[in-house]
Amino acid sequence: MAAYNIYFAAEEASFGMPEINVGLAGGAAMLNTLFGRSKTGISRPQNSSLTEETTMADTTGYRPLTGRAFLVTGAGHGIGLATTKRLLGLGATVGINDLRQNFVDEAVGAVAELGGQAVGIVQDVATRDGMRTAVKALHDHAGRLDGLVNNAAWVRYQTVAEIAPATMSRMLAIGFEAVIWGIQAAAELMTKGAIVNIASIAGLRAAPNTIVYSGIKAGVMGITRAAAVDLGGRGIRVNAIAPSAVPTEGTMRLRNAERDATRIADTPMGRLGTVDDIARAVCFLLSDESEFITGQVLSVDGGTSITTL
Repeated sequence: MAAYNIYFAAEEASFGMPEINVGLAGGAAMLNTLFGRSKTGISRPQNSSLTEETTMADTTGYRPLTGRAFLVTGAGHGIGLATTKRLLGLGATVGINDLRQNFVDEAVGAVAELGGQAVGIVQDVATRDGMRTAVKALHDHAGRLDGLVNNAAWVRYQTVAEIAPATMSRMLAIGFEAVIWGIQAAAELMTKGAIVNIASIAGLRAAPNTIVYSGIKAGVMGITRAAAVDLGGRGIRVNAIAPSAVPTEGTMRLRNAERDATRIADTPMGRLGTVDDIARAVCFLLSDESEFITGQVLSVDGGTSITTL
């Protein structure tokens, strides 16, 4: 099996809307900005294009994350890029991390018109030193660090017989160890804030050929809960998103029409998720609207994880 030594956002998604309480004055703007609602309060159609969602900066002037700084790993494509765009639309400074210079340059160019500040950070966050360097680079640029999105991944789906040491080591380094290194590095520089780890419903439900991937994502959920306990006293919240399958650039080679049709049939919401479904949930968990939520794994899967087998 060929290996592609790149980062991409974990191929997950769909969105379960959490209930929030907001003041009357800010309520409409908050719904519009954080959750992609229209000015009338009606959700956009499910077939809204990716471009319409991810390039939409807030037009109400309500930017609740102005002055704050967040690092998103694996931000060159997919979920990471969609999250970056939404954070910038909310006024934040965002560190765009990826492994390759061209990925970072393209992402920085793509978000140039969205407001906020985008900082390109080319770094291999699979190592402790690499992660610390990436986190510090954003902190030095912005003068602060308010949050981290551990999104980088390197994924292979293989049968038991096909699993090789090199493949497993690479998946563990990026998908498991980097989450810990990210939490460690961020905690050293944050006075308070939020960390969001991208897990997967594969950590909750089994699928063929996912022994390593499912184990890693279940581990990310455990890391999230333990870190929330350790860091809660310092005002640092740690949560995770568990998406289902979502089309991204990194997962196109793993998808086909038949498989997508099966996934849609198994999803109560009747569709695949989008990268924007995930980005909205991430931004909610990074915002003050979730200030009393920590140690939780939010399944953003259109109901897939609650269906019977």
